[in-house]
Amino acid sequence: MKNLALVAGIFALCLALALLATSWNGGSLTAHMIVHMTTVAIAAPLLAIAVSGRRLDPAVHLPWFGPLLASVAELIVVWLWHMPALRRLAEARLDAMLLEQASFLLAGILLWTACFRRHDEGAQRLAGIIGLLFTSIHMTLLGVLLTLAPHPLYGIGDVTCLGFVLGRDTDQQLGGVVMLLVGAAAYMLGALILLADVLKPTSSRGNQCGSG
Repeated sequence: MKNLALVAGIFALCLALALLATSWNGGSLTAHMIVHMTTVAIAAPLLAIAVSGRRLDPAVHLPWFGPLLASVAELIVVWLWHMPALRRLAEARLDAMLLEQASFLLAGILLWTACFRRHDEGAQRLAGIIGLLFTSIHMTLLGVLLTLAPHPLYGIGDVTCLGFVLGRDTDQQLGGVVMLLVGAAAYMLGALILLADVLKPTSSRGNQCGSG
């Protein structure tokens, strides 16, 4: 399972990098958001599953970095990089774009490993659910802001999104929809998976742990 998650996570990350390479000069927020969501909502959880409980697991080395702190760190990283000034910087400089995506990946892996860390105490395990729900909420808010903003936040003129020419307003709205459909939904799904695990009978969880 973990080896399969590792292969799938690396594939998703390579796909994100390929999309980044083909779309970086186009100035499209939608293309950026596709890369962003592929990184944090697909590659990051898969890689988190792959390293869980292993030597590279951040949760093993940073036990104090719990789900709530990780979710706040994710919020700071995501919202900072979507401020107009930093968005323009990432569009203009390749090193800034790579730093942006690396910070997205790191924040995502830290969040997913912290939330999916196996806890014996119910309160700590519930913290993972809250962390993912909080992340889903702030992703939803940002997606709504981008979709419903009365004017483009990142400049004027047309952009090129994966070969298609779009107006800035349309491109921004589509970018917000991508964040809503993929980002918010992925973290909500993760929270529901954790909730289902919490609600399972204690004996069932104990039998699973014993069988492992």
